Order: sequence, then structure tokens, then C-alpha cells
Amino acid sequence: MTFGDQGTPYEPYDPWAAERERVRKARRARSAAAAAVGVLLVAAAGAGMVLYSGGDGQGGGAVAKTSASPRAAAPSVSAVLPSDAPSSLPSLLARPVIRPEQAFPSKSVRLKDGSRYERVDLATTTECGRGMSQQLAAVVQQGKGCLRLTAALFTDADRRSQITVTVVSFRRAEDSGMVFGMASMDPLTYQVVSLDPPPQAGLPTVPPGSAGVFRRLMTVRSVVFANGQWGDGSETREAALTKETEGLLKRVNDTVVAYEQGKGGSL
Repeated sequence: MTFGDQGTPYEPYDPWAAERERVRKARRARSAAAAAVGVLLVAAAGAGMVLYSGGDGQGGGAVAKTSASPRAAAPSVSAVLPSDAPSSLPSLLARPVIRPEQAFPSKSVRLKDGSRYERVDLATTTECGRGMSQQLAAVVQQGKGCLRLTAALFTDADRRSQITVTVVSFRRAEDSGMVFGMASMDPLTYQVVSLDPPPQAGLPTVPPGSAGVFRRLMTVRSVVFANGQWGDGSETREAALTKETEGLLKRVNDTVVAYEQGKGGSL
């Protein structure tokens, strides 16, 4: 469904607003230090595979805790294309950004390992700041603009996991590199919003402050994010949650790459 048309005519369900409220209630005091970084676009997609723990932001053996602090100012960042950028880049960027039905065409998804997932929600907006943390939105505003943000919420066959995969598409390739770099440096601060399940999905809302896995991949003009959590907020079975999150991320990323390269593709 399109952004803003969920729920009843009297009390519309806004996925971005619902999650922002949940994060505000769960916010824990934390300090975040960010250094200015210069990001170079790479031709191939790159994965941000660093796993962060919730308290101190250092690499650890636990899944990351959701945390957002709107007071932290975004550092000044810039990005430039490398000298060996593909000569076909201008023509690729001239293509329209991927639409929701192209990025997430199917409600039922089966991955190569045989695992199955159901898409229980889909939301899209051209006001990209609504679907991301204020810090990430501030970084985006330093570039030439985000054209569309589309998020889909998936659950596994056992309806235990809740994995939000988000495609954020930009006007310029260097802006996707800039956002990817910041999100890789600090995925808890520079994150996209995870969707809460709509009432009709019959799934529980993940408890505030629950653990999660955060991953991202970059295409020519988009950054694809995946935020995975257990619906009951459990911090167990980290490896299984990571596998599900990365599997869905790669599948959607492959679809976006195929579209951006003019090869079609479907999920």
C-alpha cells in the first residue's frame, strides 16, 4: 500500500509516526561522537557487516539495541565520485528511481535456502526524512536530495521475526555513498525507521528498546537497509536472526541492482 493510506478513515495508521513514538518512549541516554568522513562511491555494492552492542557502540557478541537521539548534530560530510567511475553512470542516473511495486513486487518471498517470508506491510514516501532518524535526515539534507524511501515489513514462516527492509534512492550516486558511509560508521545513530506491524497483520509490536540486527548494502543510487528483530523482543538466537535479516537484504538489494542496471528483476 502507499504511504499514509493505512488504518481506518477516522484514525489512519501512520507507520513512520508509530515507530517514532515507540523510539521516543524507549530512548536511553547515550552520547554519540561522530567524525567527518569523506566517502567515495564504489562501483560494486558493499555490505556493512559490523555488529554493534547497545550500550557503548563497540563491536560485541550481542545484537544491537535500538537507540535514537535527535539532539546530536550531524557532522559535515561530503562525497565525490572516484576518477574511475563507470562511464555509463549518467545514463543509469537518468532512469526513474525504483518504485515500491518494483522493489517489493511479491507478498510472499522464498529465498534460495528455502526459507519463506510474508510481506505484511509496505509504506513509501518522497519525504524521506519521515522514515529515518533525524541525524540521518540531516546528513541527507547536505546532498542534492532523496527522491523516494520505500519500506517493507517481513515476517518468517513461524511469524517470530520482524524484518524491515528499506530502499532509499537519491538523485546523485555520491549521496548514496555518503549515506552508506555514515550508516556503516554508526548504524544506531544513522538508521532508518523500522515499521511496526499494522493491526490487521496480527503480529505483536516489538517491545521498546529490544535488540536488533542492522545491515545495509549500496547500489548505484540507493542504499538498502535491513533492520531485524524478534517480535517478542528476545535477545536469543542471534545467528538465526542475522541470517534472516541478511538473506532478505541481499534479495531486495539484488532486485534494486537489476533495476538500476536496466535488467529488470523481481523479488
